[in-house]
Amino acid sequence: MNDTIDYARYDRIRPIRWTGTALELLDQRKLPFVVEYLACTTSDEVAAAIHDLAVRGAPAIGIAAAWGVVLASREVLAATPAEALEKLEPALQRLNDARPTAVNLAWALARMRAALRTAGSDWRGVLELEALAIAEEDLAANRHMGELGAALIGEGSGVLTHCNTGSLATAGFGTALGVIRAGVAQGRIGKVYAGETRPWQQGARLTAWELQQDGIPATLIADSAASHLMKTGAVQWVVVGADRICANGDTANKIGTYQLAIAARHHGAKFMVVAPSSTVDMATPDGEAIHIEERDPAELLGIGGTRIVAEGVAAWNPVFDVTPASLIDAIVTEKGVIEQPDEARMRAAFGG
Repeated sequence: MNDTIDYARYDRIRPIRWTGTALELLDQRKLPFVVEYLACTTSDEVAAAIHDLAVRGAPAIGIAAAWGVVLASREVLAATPAEALEKLEPALQRLNDARPTAVNLAWALARMRAALRTAGSDWRGVLELEALAIAEEDLAANRHMGELGAALIGEGSGVLTHCNTGSLATAGFGTALGVIRAGVAQGRIGKVYAGETRPWQQGARLTAWELQQDGIPATLIADSAASHLMKTGAVQWVVVGADRICANGDTANKIGTYQLAIAARHHGAKFMVVAPSSTVDMATPDGEAIHIEERDPAELLGIGGTRIVAEGVAAWNPVFDVTPASLIDAIVTEKGVIEQPDEARMRAAFGG
């Protein structure tokens, strides 16, 4: 096994670009067939991009929102940072409301508020530096998490992932997909499987495309094939991201994650959650307290804009589910690895 990672090969995609005047977001609704950046010049355009899933993934949403605050600051006339904060608050609230489940969004906005409170006359410049720091820290954290998570995986393992947790969901490299990238680079992972992730097909459209860019062969499966795949012994680890991790280790992630954890436990496969510490919410005691976002049921009624369901059929479209800590073998953040997570281990790592 080779423990070095060739980042020039395995970390090339950047979904968020700041030009100095605009925020450019790789439009993930159009991938994999169209690689196109959406230029946002106002905070409300950023909020719309977050809500409409042009940018998605909890860390990427937080980074985009931080740059949204920078854009909002360009439209505010204020003599002091305190006055600026008051005038910016409606824009911050609209950004926060774009996706309520991902804790990184509120975390990034709180961090921008805190930077503004301690700023001087150059408060606009302070906001820009803070947004840049959020992005750069995320990339560094992802690379560190990749090494920590890969170290748990035995040589030649098969790994299944869900949704998209790669460069597209972060500043770069990815969380769960960063672990997979690191594991492949080190020779620990022999086979990668990606679930399609209905109804937005993030696994099929995004994860498979990302891995292809890095020359990592990935096998796509229907979400409903996961248990059967595990039964064959092909999967030793399920590696997923998170949108919120509670004080007891319960984890909210893309809908379909919970059933993968159940199937993994039944079939003797391990289950790993990979997310930055900003995703940990020690103020939320357990999964029962998480607000589960529901989106337009119409998203289930078609694929790629083509309706496949008869008129008049009802649909239910929760976007997340909660995996209980008891089904999680390891939570990996840039602060370290928590094996067999529970409230005591979470508090030892994160306080609160």
